[in-house]
Amino acid sequence: MTTVIPISRATRALNHLDSIESEAVHIFREVAGEFEKPVVLFSGGKDSIVMLHLALKAFAPAAVPFALLHVDTGHNFPEVLAYRDRAVARHGLRLHVASVQEYIDAGKLRERPDGVRNPLQTVPLTEAIQRLKFDAVFGGGRRDEEKARAKERVFSLRDEFSQWDPRRQRPELWQLYNGRHAPGEHVRVFPLSNWTELDVWQYIAREGIELPEIYFAHERDVFQRNGMWLTAGEWGGPKDTEPVEKRLVRYRTVGDMSCTGAVDSDATTLDAVIAEIAVSRLTERGATRADDKLSEAAMEDRKREGYF
Repeated sequence: MTTVIPISRATRALNHLDSIESEAVHIFREVAGEFEKPVVLFSGGKDSIVMLHLALKAFAPAAVPFALLHVDTGHNFPEVLAYRDRAVARHGLRLHVASVQEYIDAGKLRERPDGVRNPLQTVPLTEAIQRLKFDAVFGGGRRDEEKARAKERVFSLRDEFSQWDPRRQRPELWQLYNGRHAPGEHVRVFPLSNWTELDVWQYIAREGIELPEIYFAHERDVFQRNGMWLTAGEWGGPKDTEPVEKRLVRYRTVGDMSCTGAVDSDATTLDAVIAEIAVSRLTERGATRADDKLSEAAMEDRKREGYF
């Protein structure tokens, strides 16, 4: 007679980080099985770093079966670009770069008066997707970041012009994802959709994931504009009326230097960052991204046009 030893409920249950990791890994494998040519958007920011870590886990010990795509504004933080290149070399990955500067030099895009290039990323991104024929594009967007991103499904259909129509959202019940799309269309895929900023940092700490030093407190030359500490640089800041100060700051999110603000912080370790995030009442984009403050619907308008 065989004795069945019951498994305790505590042994069966996944903790929160295990659960969201499992969901993300499932999404990566689902895309690998359903699409012909996926690509991972990778900037060297914390969300794309976690996304790459999950992709490596999903297919280990095999190589990640996707290339990476970075839209380089020309105003990226040097520390983040250096991390991007190290990650590509370390894991033997293929990297495609769509350059905003090349589009400006060719007369296809025009520099904005405020020097902000984040909104200029849409055309290089969408044309790279069309030219290289990617049919699934992984992004690191999370629903807690911004209200337009909260509307988007894990599998988000984009039309032949890479535009997003909220009315074409598909139900996603029981982790069943519909990747059906017509020729020329593609699907944006968000494995971190159900994660929060705190989840991301706790996962980074648990997994021992390396990050660019910009995410931890360091002394930096910054100036204040519209309530944010921006990095001085050749992109157009500061003005004569904006004095530069050396302050102890860190970055919660990383985008274009011209629109990504730093926050005053003395958090030099992962534990200190997690403690800081745990008491924050503002999302990282709400607190430090000038491009999201252009209007109430700034992000949604850009997403409809093909933005991340």
